[in-house]
Amino acid sequence: MPANKLCNRLINEYGNTIFRMCYLYLKDYHLAEDAAQETFLRAVRAYDSFVHKSSEKTWLIKIALNCCKNIMRTRWFRFDFANIEDHPDFADKKNQIDEIILKDAISSAIMKLPILDREIILLYYYEELSLKEMSSIIGKSESAAMKRLSRARKKIKDILKEELL
Repeated sequence: MPANKLCNRLINEYGNTIFRMCYLYLKDYHLAEDAAQETFLRAVRAYDSFVHKSSEKTWLIKIALNCCKNIMRTRWFRFDFANIEDHPDFADKKNQIDEIILKDAISSAIMKLPILDREIILLYYYEELSLKEMSSIIGKSESAAMKRLSRARKKIKDILKEELL
């Protein structure tokens, strides 16, 4: 398959998923766009070496996470903890303020996690990957992935207790 057709197919099938994953990881729209574009460029270049042990989606998410990690390694990178209440989708919904505050607290708690814990939470809750898919992406056993997920949940709970009390 020609590279441009392959790229178009991958973007059409997985573009939203990859962008959303990059955005949740980086918390910056423009950096997420860059990471998503780089993901598809790398995928097209490496497609011939793709071993179909996992699904394309799992493979692309792993590439996307590596792109995000590379962006985060740069010295100028800083998280912009956007306040969810300022988001245009929520600005006019004053009757949902409690829900907004809770979502903001959860998002903030997730962003305070160490990167490996944040990664496992994003894979499980936002991408809704199976334990098998997650373990493939992080390169650990299913039991190690489950243990990491359990520890990350506890850390979120502790952060929320501290912030909401």
